[in-house]
Amino acid sequence: MTITYSSYLKVDELLQCQKPLSDGPEHDELLFITIHQSYELWFKQMLHELDFLVRLFNAGERNRALHTLKRVDAIYRTLIQQVDILETLTPLEFMSFRDRLSTASGFQSYQFRELEFLYGAKDPKKLENYTPGSTHYQRLLKRLESPTLWDAFLTFLTHEGHKVPQGELERDFSQVPEPSPAVQKILIDVYRNDPLVSEICEALVDIDTSLQQWRYRHVKMVERTIGSKMGTGGSSGVGYLHGTLFKAVFPDLWAIRSEF
Repeated sequence: MTITYSSYLKVDELLQCQKPLSDGPEHDELLFITIHQSYELWFKQMLHELDFLVRLFNAGERNRALHTLKRVDAIYRTLIQQVDILETLTPLEFMSFRDRLSTASGFQSYQFRELEFLYGAKDPKKLENYTPGSTHYQRLLKRLESPTLWDAFLTFLTHEGHKVPQGELERDFSQVPEPSPAVQKILIDVYRNDPLVSEICEALVDIDTSLQQWRYRHVKMVERTIGSKMGTGGSSGVGYLHGTLFKAVFPDLWAIRSEF
């Protein structure tokens, strides 16, 4: 069988995945579906890259780890730019098909929850939105119990000869990582004496910053579209999203900024 552009990329199958439910259908529903499906594809790619990054950190691979971090940040910047397109959707245009979403909500994105768990925002209550034993539930449970990206980075620091406290390396991975003065002391030494590893630290900060920027743009997009209304699927909408803003993924890397 000859491989073509369409057959390799499954273009015909892909273009069948956008199915508006509104009567007509409403013109703007296709945009809403397309953007959110593209988000899920990028989430898939980020999980692919970050899982690879964990393996690189665990193997002590400096250069490839830095390259992968830069790619992840580039993906985040793409996600931020896509908000520009969503913001062309006016409140009236969104309301023309919003009722078709019924109980569906972005809060149910299991891939985004996987990303949160991988970054360290562990919360077993978030599993309650998924059917126990289902594929999505099992994926999240595995993420909940696995080391975070930060845990892998600490392992990487040990490969670089830094004496990370054993308690930090053998903690309960189902819990949120706590800031560590001992780790912060190591990071300060890294910044002063190890240019390449300090560049990796800055690349982690870049990802943290880009994630916060994307959250902010997303909150403002939702606010300009539905105001203070309850979100789809019964979520609290903008109120909940505001609570997620400015929460650092790697707090130790931010804590040391005032120490130089």
